[in-house]
Amino acid sequence: MENLKQFIDKRRTFAIISHPDAGKTTLTEKFLLYGGAIALAGTVKGKKNSRHAVSDWMEIEKQRGISVTSSVMQFNYDGYCINILDTPGHQDFSEDTYRTLMAADSAVMVIDASKGVERQTRKLFKVCVMRHIPIFTFINKMDREARNPFDLLEEIENELGIKTYPMNWPIGCGKEFKGVYDRDEKTIISFTANNGQREVEKQEVDLEDDGLRDIIGNIHYETLRDDIELLDGASYEFNEEEVNTGLLTPVFFGSALTNFGVEPFLEHFLNMTQSPLPRVTCDGETINPTDDKFSAFVFKIQANMNKAHRDRIAFMRICSGKFEKNMEVLHVQTGKKQRLSQPQQMMAQEREVIDEAYAGDIIGVFDPGIYSIGDTLCSPNLKIQYEGIPTFAPEFFARVRQKDTLKRKQFVKGIEQIAQEGAIQMFREPFSGMEEVIVGVVGVLQFEVLEYRLKNEYNVEIIREDLPFQYIRWIKNEGIDPKTLNISSNTKIVQDFKDNFLLLFCDSWSINWALERNEGLELADFSK
Repeated sequence: MENLKQFIDKRRTFAIISHPDAGKTTLTEKFLLYGGAIALAGTVKGKKNSRHAVSDWMEIEKQRGISVTSSVMQFNYDGYCINILDTPGHQDFSEDTYRTLMAADSAVMVIDASKGVERQTRKLFKVCVMRHIPIFTFINKMDREARNPFDLLEEIENELGIKTYPMNWPIGCGKEFKGVYDRDEKTIISFTANNGQREVEKQEVDLEDDGLRDIIGNIHYETLRDDIELLDGASYEFNEEEVNTGLLTPVFFGSALTNFGVEPFLEHFLNMTQSPLPRVTCDGETINPTDDKFSAFVFKIQANMNKAHRDRIAFMRICSGKFEKNMEVLHVQTGKKQRLSQPQQMMAQEREVIDEAYAGDIIGVFDPGIYSIGDTLCSPNLKIQYEGIPTFAPEFFARVRQKDTLKRKQFVKGIEQIAQEGAIQMFREPFSGMEEVIVGVVGVLQFEVLEYRLKNEYNVEIIREDLPFQYIRWIKNEGIDPKTLNISSNTKIVQDFKDNFLLLFCDSWSINWALERNEGLELADFSK
């Protein structure tokens, strides 16, 4: 038991969230670089001959320089075993990101120093707040022209409603970025620039050192002195409990691209974050990570990560105990026992078969087509069920059918698999078959990904007809006949593949119409 606790205490599982292009994938790469997992970091965009980022694996990601699916990576650093969930920041991939945040114990929020808080960051931040997980902020791209750091902190506090505590403070920005001041140690860390592909050399200088003016220059020295006085007098006090419950965010400044401030951030982060947290079951029971019985939940399913093998991988977050290769577990949703073979850990699509894993770890297991997102797996004598992961309402809809009617079988298989992964949601006309389906997505780029994947992985071309609907609502009332509802002429009744009835609306006025004219009608904007 003591041995199990030692392994689990050293684990840290976190997600990285941000708006597109804030530098999230680059920061992930630099963590891997410092952890020794990769020797040379490849940035996402840049020269044509440059390396692609390790965590971008789908062909469309490499072409566009964006993260489309959530990647899962593990590495070791300073005695810690770290699981990073690199979530898609692209505005169209929030559904996958929401789910990934359900598997993390803390979040790193990356903010572009020249842009501040952006729309996508707000959306993802709400999910973190819903779960009360600690949030650490890395203000990136200080090697470019940046906004005033005090203004950035004020914006985070006002826009997101969270207190801030700067752990370090930038000295200059752009070409004049000299390094950072560590508020705890009262030292200046100045960096020697390299091309960002290897670890940077750093020089630590005490704040009271006589040579400091020469190193950072007279103007920066005077500005730093004034800033420190203002920070010490006006900023919030550091409070560990507020950090742990997501009320206060420690803020770090740096540049992931040039490695400035990345390692100090990683070291502080590991010291301040908690080991894996307890999880609550549907019955309200709290399961501790050090419980010797194994339990886990599926938060992501990915098909065809390896083109050579038509495979499906179910990613699961281990919540308690120890996982061992070929162990027998109970799949709670079907009530059947499963032997978990070929367990893998990932660096994007590079796989490594593992023999054991512990609470806090993310593993991928072969899925013969039986798992769904939110499913619980546990030791046969434990019999618990974790709360399901919500299905978030899509915002864009299209009618989709295959061009070639002879390829109906591949079309159905492909679209069902992609829907099971959670990249799209599928709806149909009530009591009809799969001749054509209505696809709902959280962002329009997912339509392109759907077309791309059906063509490349299933050899099916599709005809897509965009629909004018903007809102979807699940009908919560049981036993209601939707045909009897009094709804506006542009509202459509559909069914999901669990046979729930839903209403598609073109505008909020139509939602109000339906609620006003159907007494007792209850509508929900996400489904458990």
